[in-house]
Amino acid sequence: MEPGHVFQLYQELQSYVGWEDADAQRIAAARDAVSPVFAEIIDDFYAEIVRHPSAARVITGGDQQIERLKRTLLAWLTDLFNGPYDEQFVLKRFRVGQRHVEIGLEAFYTQVALSRMRVRLLEALGQRQVASEEENLATIIALNRLLDLDMTMIEYAYQFEFTAREQRQERLLTLGKVAAGIAHELRNPLNAVKTSVYYLLNARNATDEKIREHLQRIDRQVGISDGVITALSRFARLPVPNVSPVELCGLVRQSLEVNPLPDNVELELDCPDNAPQVSGDAEQLQIVLGNLIRNACDAMPDGGRLTLNVHAASTGPHDPADGSSERFALSVTDTGCGIRPEDLQRIMEPLFSTKTRGLGLGLALARAIMERHDGELNVSSLPGHGTTFTMVLNVAQKAE
Repeated sequence: MEPGHVFQLYQELQSYVGWEDADAQRIAAARDAVSPVFAEIIDDFYAEIVRHPSAARVITGGDQQIERLKRTLLAWLTDLFNGPYDEQFVLKRFRVGQRHVEIGLEAFYTQVALSRMRVRLLEALGQRQVASEEENLATIIALNRLLDLDMTMIEYAYQFEFTAREQRQERLLTLGKVAAGIAHELRNPLNAVKTSVYYLLNARNATDEKIREHLQRIDRQVGISDGVITALSRFARLPVPNVSPVELCGLVRQSLEVNPLPDNVELELDCPDNAPQVSGDAEQLQIVLGNLIRNACDAMPDGGRLTLNVHAASTGPHDPADGSSERFALSVTDTGCGIRPEDLQRIMEPLFSTKTRGLGLGLALARAIMERHDGELNVSSLPGHGTTFTMVLNVAQKAE
């Protein structure tokens, strides 16, 4: 967190609650009246912590730690009334919240502790001699504003630290999943390469046919490994689409050439000649469609029918970035095993896969590409009957 950002936020909050220079002057004028109760407030603060085991567990250093913390709280109260309410003051408040997160003190303990301190400070203000009740009320309002600003900064530090910790944990969890996925995906091909290399190095009187068989096996396994690395690279470094008009029917034909169907899969193709061009990056859209075709074939190991259908997209709320209102779609439907309802919501999450093999990045990459095209990737499925993925894209704008 940049110190300047924290101070800027504090200044915005000061403006929001109506803090003025006159408030700072009133707080300074009240210092002599409240400072005699500081010791009482501090003793009460830590006595109350000791009475609550859930809060007391953060006190791990015994009486010595409590004495250090009392000195810290005294400095906090002194600064509260002395000011100045500059960047250094604000950062100290922010770090209080960070420290509380570090030691594991729940935020609500800070809130109720500040409430106890507030009551005692307000009581001290009420007992002082002032020129008018109006001025005393203005001082009470100023103190409440100042304490509320303090509490807000501490809570903001709590939120910031908790969020940062969660993000670090999520990154570590993701890293673990990626590492496990890579290990799983690469171990099998590497073992196959290793056994073939062992054979080629140690086999006596190996025939040319056998040597060729093992070399081809090595080549296939290297290709599989390269595919894993390529999938990771694409997902991590997806470039901005190079958008131009794309013919969906041409995209379909090219994808089928690159991804030939198994002999036991029947193709049903519905590509109208008058289908409009869509706006997209042909290379990136090939990645999406190729992934959908391969997944559809994988879902039909015993054969079935693959239907590719280019059609107008169903109307719905949409505010495309390029101003177009018409959308066209390409649906990929299989007659395979379908997707379970509990998996359907997660099927396009990174690292989630229903396959025994695979990193679970293909559909996540496909969705990311479609989102960068201001498009959609929708899915519907009925277990035991098949699945339909639909790519929805904006129709390319005609040149003026």
